[in-house]
Amino acid sequence: MMLPRLEQRAEAFWVARYLSPFLAAALALLCGGLLFASLGYDPLVAFHAFFIKPVSSLYGLGEVALKASPLLLCALGLAVGFRCKVWNIGAEGQFTTGAIAGGGLALAFPHGNGLWLLPAMILAGALGGMAWAAIPAFLRTRFNTSEILSSLMLSYVALLVLSYLVHGPWRDPAGFNFPQSRQFEDAALFPILFAGTRVNLSCALPFAALPAVWVLLERSFIGFQIKVAGLAPAAAAYAGFKQTHLVWLSLLLGGAFAGIAGVDEVAGPIGQLLPNISPGYGFAAIIVAFLGRLHPLGILFASLLMALIYLGGESVQVSLGLPLAVAGVFQGMLLFFLLGCDVFVRYRLRFGPGAAAASSP
Repeated sequence: MMLPRLEQRAEAFWVARYLSPFLAAALALLCGGLLFASLGYDPLVAFHAFFIKPVSSLYGLGEVALKASPLLLCALGLAVGFRCKVWNIGAEGQFTTGAIAGGGLALAFPHGNGLWLLPAMILAGALGGMAWAAIPAFLRTRFNTSEILSSLMLSYVALLVLSYLVHGPWRDPAGFNFPQSRQFEDAALFPILFAGTRVNLSCALPFAALPAVWVLLERSFIGFQIKVAGLAPAAAAYAGFKQTHLVWLSLLLGGAFAGIAGVDEVAGPIGQLLPNISPGYGFAAIIVAFLGRLHPLGILFASLLMALIYLGGESVQVSLGLPLAVAGVFQGMLLFFLLGCDVFVRYRLRFGPGAAAASSP
């Protein structure tokens, strides 16, 4: 019996590579429809509640922008590292430490002036995220430790630090013993941009970062080094590109962006520190980065889609009584089908005896 084998294609067509996210989204929708039908719900009714109802009002559109902003900011930072084959999986922890650093500044200066306090909080958030990302960067460059494991495990450490603070020294004494900090004063909150929505000034930061990241990746010498180091490490070493420097740059930039996203969240829609300030933005940003093909414009559209999935999960929970985990199911299916499509973009199935087995991607 001849088993099928994966054989690497001589050339992977770029058209197929950029079309694969659309195919993955279509397959996720198909399986989602089958899932709703198996649960006894009309797929069309469920899809309307999931994808149409959340954006049927100005408030809903504002919520999409609010949820897309941290996803976009985190994914832009991760995309730089992923292009360099630096696998930062700890954006969730860097998001949390950024929120702790920026939120701590807001709590330390409750009567500060908004003209300096908000910029200082953003800077503190960036430094907090960079400090957390510096740990896996040091371990990778000094001891060749996998940044996948170290950055991932540090995410849970950051969550425990946040939990300790809001249960202990930073707990609101007038908060009826709930694990939460004091509400931030107005000077530490981003102003609302549109009446009738929760859209605030923090939503502008990711859109300001987007062209900057595009210039970095597509029009700078550092971006060229990142691209070469990711595609051909040996050629990068021969050309004298410092892999150590690129690892530090990738992780620190990803940490800074995730930390700023954390400040945007606690100084925006939340307005205080809570034990859970993120529904998993740092992890979902990994899907967003790959769904957007590690390109800033693609990441923008992917972040909007992922934000809609988050809102869709809340909508079907209210409308149909389904659990909120439906959103996670759609995220998982999207990632699964995206990885599967990418495999067949680079490899083909061979059934003949002469087919050479290729190593897994």
